[in-house]
Formats: sequence, C-alpha cells, structure tokens
Amino acid sequence: MFSYRHAYHAGNHADVLKHATLIGVLRHLTDKPVPLMVVDTHAGAGLYRLDSDAAHTSGEMLEGVQRLRERLDALTCPPSPLLADYLSVLDHFQKAAGETAYPGSPFISKHLLRDEDKLKLFELHPTDARLLEQHVKQLNAHRQVAVLREDGFEHSKKFLPPPSRRGLVLMDPSYELKTDYARVIDTLKDHLKRFATGTYMIWFPVIARPESQDLPRRLKNVAQQAGKDWLLATMRVRSGQAPRAAATVPGQSQARPGLVASGVFLVNPPYTLKTALKDTLPQMVEALGQDKQSGFSLEHN
Repeated sequence: MFSYRHAYHAGNHADVLKHATLIGVLRHLTDKPVPLMVVDTHAGAGLYRLDSDAAHTSGEMLEGVQRLRERLDALTCPPSPLLADYLSVLDHFQKAAGETAYPGSPFISKHLLRDEDKLKLFELHPTDARLLEQHVKQLNAHRQVAVLREDGFEHSKKFLPPPSRRGLVLMDPSYELKTDYARVIDTLKDHLKRFATGTYMIWFPVIARPESQDLPRRLKNVAQQAGKDWLLATMRVRSGQAPRAAATVPGQSQARPGLVASGVFLVNPPYTLKTALKDTLPQMVEALGQDKQSGFSLEHN
C-alpha cells in the first residue's frame, strides 16, 4: 500500500499537465474576493528535488520539465499564457529553494492562494507525511495550511461544503491499488452531494489496465447524472511500445517503459480553462512529444 512515492516521478510529463491545469484553475478561482478552500486528498511530500537519488533513479523529469525547458526556444510560437505561468511558478520555487526544486500540488496551491484562503492536505504515506509536515512548517502558515495523516478519500468530506461555499478538491491518488479507481468515483459522487457547486479535479494515468481505460467514461457519467459541466484533457508523449532509457544510476542500466500518457478530468471547471488548455496542449505536445504517437485530446460538454 505504501510503496508509491511521488519523489520518483516529480517533474515528469504527467506533472507538467497536472500542475499547469491546477494553476489555470486556481488563477480563476482566486480572482473572486470570496475565500477559497483547497482540499488535496493525496498531497505527497509537497516539495521535491530533481537532483535527488529518487529522481535520478527514474529519470522521469528528463521527459517532463527538463525536456520542456530545453525545447522552449524551438516552439513554433511563444509559450501560451498558461504555459508561461506554469514556468513562472517553477522559477519562483527554484529561486527560493534552489534550482533543482520542484513544487508538488500543495506548494503550487499555497503559492497561489491568498491569506484568507485555506489549504487542507491529506497524506497517509508515513515518510511523505513527515516530509510534508516539515516542508509546511518552513512556510510558517499553520493557520492557513493543515496537514492530516488520514485517508483523503474518506475524510476530505468533513470539510465540505466550505464555509464560503467556494472550493476545489484535487484527487491525485497513485492508483497503486486498482481499488483507487472505484474510490475516486465513489468519493466524487459523495462530494457532489455535499458540495454541488465545488470544482473537482481528478488526475489519472492512461494505461492498459481496464479500470484506467474505463475511468473517463465513468467520470463523465457521474458529472452528467449530477447535471454538471465537465472537461477532460489527456496527453500522450510517445508510443507505449518502445521503452525509454532510464537515467544512468549505479547498478541500474536497463530501459524502463514508464508512463506514456495521463489525463485530468474536471467537474465544474472554470469557464476560462477550456481556452487556456486549447492554446497550451499543442505546445506541450510539441515540446514533450517523442514520436508520431504523441498527441492530446480535449473534451467538454
């Protein structure tokens, strides 16, 4: 249950998609004066180092944020406002915490939230929960940020609806257990009953597992049955046939298949997000795509 740690995957192409989307959502939600609550059900450690042993073991950042930065000058047009905003947020953390720092969703959220907003962070992994508490402590934001060593699927509901009736729930489980897919659906159904006007953002891997293949359809059904708007964005960076080469580490030289595609699904998405992603996804694929199988899709109702 506790074998997954995001430190091995920080800064990969899935993070580029997920975190750019998160920034687009939060920019819109914080544009209104009413306080906002963000609930992150699987927060991880919050802040990562791209020069860590974990990052170099997987080498996934080479296909993600590092490749993006290396290929920026080769884009056919300047970065979209959303892509530029994502890179600006990364620059902020690299200036503040070192050039190898990479922020996870908790730190991106904290960076964009205002003093009156609240952030609830759930993390069960004992090592990552301890690191998250240490990282949050350094922010001196105890009244604004709460770290909870609890099951985010089950216990996030206690914060819904927020007092201000404005909130974002981010669900980003590891999907290490195939039951995570069903729990995402059940949690979304429950939360929509408690807080129908909230914004919900769900990240998921696009892999051969049947539960993964069926998840977008099930998410659409939940949103449609609740009478809510939805948006689905996916990005593939290469074919799943040819494995990529892992970073060189002592005693480990074999190639690894890695994750080749991922998606984000939103219920009650900001109306500005569709246009932002329509401009940004082609540039992400242009920079991160590695073969003719790379591409993106953008669906909404």
